[in-house]
Amino acid sequence: MPIIKLDATDSTNAYLKRLIASNVSQDFTVVVAKNQLKGRGQMGTHWISEEGKNLTFSVLKENKDLSTDDSFLLNIIVSLALVNGLRGLQVPDLKIKWPNDILSGSSKICGILIENIISGNKIKASIIGIGLNTNQTIFHNVPKASSLKLLLGKTFDLDELLKALLNSLKATFQNVQKTGIEKLWEVYSENLFRKDKPSTFEDSNGIKFMGFIRGISLEGKLIIALEDDIKKEFGFKEVTLLY
Repeated sequence: MPIIKLDATDSTNAYLKRLIASNVSQDFTVVVAKNQLKGRGQMGTHWISEEGKNLTFSVLKENKDLSTDDSFLLNIIVSLALVNGLRGLQVPDLKIKWPNDILSGSSKICGILIENIISGNKIKASIIGIGLNTNQTIFHNVPKASSLKLLLGKTFDLDELLKALLNSLKATFQNVQKTGIEKLWEVYSENLFRKDKPSTFEDSNGIKFMGFIRGISLEGKLIIALEDDIKKEFGFKEVTLLY
C-alpha cells in the first residue's frame, strides 16, 4: 500500500480527495501528516492535535459493489479494526461510542471520519480519516480526552503504530466475507459504550431523557429503549449521549 508522509496539510482527507481527483491514487493509498491545520471530526467538529504527537492519517478504500444503503457497514469495519488493533497494544477497556469514536473507559482516544464518493446508488470509494491521540498528554478544554501515553505510560513510535493499525484495517476488510455482515453487526453492538446501561440522552430539541442503548439498526441508527421498553431509532444528528 502506498504511504504518503507529510509534515503538514490542511487535512489528510482533503489531501487524499485531491489525489483521487488527479487519478494518481490506488486502493489503500495512505496519507499521514505530522500536523493537520484544518483537521475535522464528525459533523463538522474540529479535531485538535498537537503537532508531531499524534497519529493522523487517511486511507482510500475502493468499493466495487457497496450500496449507499449499506454505508454504515464501513463505520463498523473501521471501528472494529481499530478496537482490535488497539487491544493488541493492551489498551484497556475499549469501547465504541456511536457512531464512530473509540474510548478507553469513558475517555476518547480516537475519532473516525468517513467520506464517501458516490456514483448513482453505489459507493465508488471511501476516504477513511482516523485521528488517534498517541503521545499528547495535555488536552486543553477537552476533559474527556486521553491518549495512549497517558493510559499506558510510554511513548509510542508513530510509524510502528501506523503499521499495526493499517494491518488490522486491511485484515478486517479482507475478513468481511468470511465473518458475515450479521456477525459484524453483532460484534459492533457488543462493543458499544454504555450498552444496556441506564444513560441520559439529549435530542435535537435539547430535551433530555433516560434510556438504554440496545444496539444499531441496519441503517446505522442507534436503538434506544425508552420507558416500558419501547424502542426508538435515532440518526446521527438526532440524539447525543450525555456521560
